Amino acid sequence: MRLPLLDDDPQAPFPPGQAALREPNGLLAAGGDLAPVRLLNAYRHGIFPWYSQGQPILWWCPDPRVVFRTDGVHLSTRFRRTLRRSRWEVRADTRFAEVIAACAQTPRPGQRGTWITPAMRTAYTALHALGHAHSVEVFDGARLVGGIYGVALGRMFFGESMFSAESGGSKVALAALARRLHEWGWPLMDAQVGNPHLNRLGAEAWPRSRFLAAVAELTAIPEPAGAWTARFGTLPAAALAASPA
Repeated sequence: MRLPLLDDDPQAPFPPGQAALREPNGLLAAGGDLAPVRLLNAYRHGIFPWYSQGQPILWWCPDPRVVFRTDGVHLSTRFRRTLRRSRWEVRADTRFAEVIAACAQTPRPGQRGTWITPAMRTAYTALHALGHAHSVEVFDGARLVGGIYGVALGRMFFGESMFSAESGGSKVALAALARRLHEWGWPLMDAQVGNPHLNRLGAEAWPRSRFLAAVAELTAIPEPAGAWTARFGTLPAAALAASPA
């Protein structure tokens, strides 16, 4: 099967996600650009870019798709006990550039280099300026110790990457994001592809058809774009020691 090449027009449609290759799992198309309108169209259809420096832009829609229910992030009992004594605080959209830079610089097991290329950083920073890409940041005083970033459309959050500068920083960022989204009535977070770490945190593997149906429904719910700083507020990490109500 020949891989479809995207049109130069950033508003050109993507192939349907169900047409993605089985091997490599989820590879759907190549080419195009990372213009905001194309990225938003991709996410609206459950598609995301993932490629390495020197490759053409590759677009993916794997099957199964790994997700978190926003009321289903699991923190171990031992970690919750640690959090009860934590002085960390969590905020949103105050250090986006630093979060994406830290994610790009964090070594990943089994990977050489990073898929968060300079072009990807520029593209998601542009989405952030438009109010569609968001970061959730974990602070120890003024120091950034963890974070996560991704894209929000309607009531659907598409996670891109997370990092820890201190043990547990990314887990706190993920759990805090899930807590706020659950409070706002957003039921689901996309985690793209799974790994043992995400599985331990409560990730679920959904058939692609189920995932795409949920994305179509949730992205169609009107939600205003813009910074989350005020809406998210400041969440003490210690508050995550208790299970959500």
